[in-house]
Amino acid sequence: LQTRLQAGQGYGNTLNCVLTVYRNESVAGFFKGMSFPLASIAVYSSVVFGVFSNTQRLLSQLRHGDSSHTPALADVALASMVAGFVSVGIGTPVDLVKIRLQMQMQPYIKANIKLKPTVPGFPVYRGPIHCFRTVLQKEGIAGIYRGAGAMLLRDVPGYCLYFTPYTFFCGWITSDGCISPNPSSIWLAGGVAGAISWGTATPMDVVKSRLQADGVYLNKYKGTLDCILQSYQNEGLKVFFRGITVNAVRGFPMSSAMFLGYELSLKAMKRDQTETNP
Repeated sequence: LQTRLQAGQGYGNTLNCVLTVYRNESVAGFFKGMSFPLASIAVYSSVVFGVFSNTQRLLSQLRHGDSSHTPALADVALASMVAGFVSVGIGTPVDLVKIRLQMQMQPYIKANIKLKPTVPGFPVYRGPIHCFRTVLQKEGIAGIYRGAGAMLLRDVPGYCLYFTPYTFFCGWITSDGCISPNPSSIWLAGGVAGAISWGTATPMDVVKSRLQADGVYLNKYKGTLDCILQSYQNEGLKVFFRGITVNAVRGFPMSSAMFLGYELSLKAMKRDQTETNP
């Protein structure tokens, strides 16, 4: 729904998008492009959280001489921005394949645009591997990383507004005297952080989605700035908030589960280390 609302044509609102997708593509339409992100999410999340945690420890070591020292919010923000920067390297190709698969059946209604030989409404890609290989062959590495600039502008501040609110709310919710937050505090803080992060990242998410969808049948945008200018000139400021409801609503349960899994995994590993090395 997010991709269709941001880069598609003819969807008035979220409900209309749901009904249109179901009417035209049945239930399977809601799961298009899912396999590639599903296969890579474990690697992507482990890299993001690993970079974030290790950068925090490095900053604590440099500032206080103790890597286990509780980091200040400024250190959390810096570590989260580093994680956002690194995430683009893995996330851009995955998002591109997902968006191309989701958008390849969309009709294109703009005039005076030179279309590619493939006719809109007929599939261009047979699956994620075929999509990746086709883009790589026709557009090279630059094609695989199309939209990386917009994703960088989304993820660097986006992860700053992801990990920093989470750390703040965890500390605020957790009772004094508790060594670590309980699962309910983690779940709530993670959900709020996810809603904040995805809500504020929506404008650049729209630009990224449009850049990556561009190229299935035509090449309309020359780059990030051109996409921003064309989108604003054609549809006004409101275009940059398309899909914000879906992003915010999706961000809460997704981030709650992510942080809860992360924190519980850390506790389990620390417990195993303690038992192994008493």
